[in-house]
Amino acid sequence: VQLQASGGGSVQPGGSLTLSCVVSRIIFTSEAVGWYRQAPGKQRERVARLTAVRTATYADSVKGRFTISKDNAKGTVFLRMDNLKPEDTGVYYCNLAGGREFWGQGTLVTVSS
Repeated sequence: VQLQASGGGSVQPGGSLTLSCVVSRIIFTSEAVGWYRQAPGKQRERVARLTAVRTATYADSVKGRFTISKDNAKGTVFLRMDNLKPEDTGVYYCNLAGGREFWGQGTLVTVSS
């Protein structure tokens, strides 16, 4: 299974981006999806997760600004990011978790004025 993340880029503080992750197959109804990020010099952290029953959880730092969604049939996962802050800068990775766990290659988000 391969995951391809895209949509990163450079944006000013207060701006928005939508990340996309394409899975090489459908997303099974038993699988959870998530977005993680790794800032320079820091450990990877989970920013958003959507369970198999579509319960969303977010890191405190992104609550109210980020929205995770998925389309199981199309095998896609999205992360809508609004009101971006410099501390949101990092490489964002998508994750698919069921019986096994799979990771995408990462897409870079830079928030700077």
